[in-house]
Amino acid sequence: MLNIAVLVSGGGTNLQAIIDSVENQTLKDVTIKCVISNKSDAYALERARKHGIASSCISPKDYGSKEEYGKYLAEYLKEQGVELVVLAGFLVVLPPEFIREFSGRIINIHPSLIPSFCGDGFYGLKVHEAALARGVKVTGATVHYVDEGTDTGPIILQKAVEVEEGDTPEILQKRVMEQAEWVILPKAIEMIAEDRRKI
Repeated sequence: MLNIAVLVSGGGTNLQAIIDSVENQTLKDVTIKCVISNKSDAYALERARKHGIASSCISPKDYGSKEEYGKYLAEYLKEQGVELVVLAGFLVVLPPEFIREFSGRIINIHPSLIPSFCGDGFYGLKVHEAALARGVKVTGATVHYVDEGTDTGPIILQKAVEVEEGDTPEILQKRVMEQAEWVILPKAIEMIAEDRRKI
């Protein structure tokens, strides 16, 4: 059984995709140990509660430094027996100490085909605004391992989504979520769980 934590900042649609995959058994041998948000009013926490998953707000604002925050978060996750940290719309830059503590065991979903429209400042709607401004015909989503750079870790999975005539950033964001993000994030977790089983 692979124990995961899902870290979120907002509504938690990617979290819901993971919960659904666990509950309908398309994602086997995976337990969501806890859901953590940096915002106490994030709807993702409510989603977790509805499904009986431990949830809490752990915000960097409550700690004297990023290092203290990272240390507490790492200790908390280790106490919960977490083996894989899943960033699903988590808009906090994790400190290097935390990333080293969970090296090779943190994954992130990004709403573009990396290396396009990624790095500092590219998150949420900003990614889709940039894609439309550039005039690309294809965009998509990427699941990658997290290293100390921004969106620079090794790619696990990508899925392309067509840009359609008349798309707004909001319409494109919804299509990328439905056709790519909600598909490849559970799939990537499944691949990691299966790899571990082979080991």
